[in-house]
Amino acid sequence: MRGALKVLAVAALAAPLLSACVIYDNTAGENVSVNVTRNDAPPAEAIREARFADGALVVRVDSNGCTQAADFEVSLADNSPTEITLRRTKQDLCKALVPDGVELRWTYADLGLEPGTPARILNPLK
Repeated sequence: MRGALKVLAVAALAAPLLSACVIYDNTAGENVSVNVTRNDAPPAEAIREARFADGALVVRVDSNGCTQAADFEVSLADNSPTEITLRRTKQDLCKALVPDGVELRWTYADLGLEPGTPARILNPLK
């Protein structure tokens, strides 16, 4: 009886491991395509304000004293108008009190845009 219980216990533990196994036999020569999308990009940064001034995108964001433009990834979608999304890629771990946040600037050249290109910011406002 104990032997049977051990077998059942092992089978119960192994079942979940085996159920995740997928085997595909491609003997018919067909093409198989699997697209796995990792959605691990940081979320769009909530910004305080944004404007285009003097040939640059100027954005005010929260800061603990060490926030820089290099801490952000800027994504452009080739639409009309061009859609811009800012994502913070480096946390600001400083401890300064910066109640008004900081202004960051990216020129049209930094963004890879021709001066005067219509654009809009997709980030949420705080």
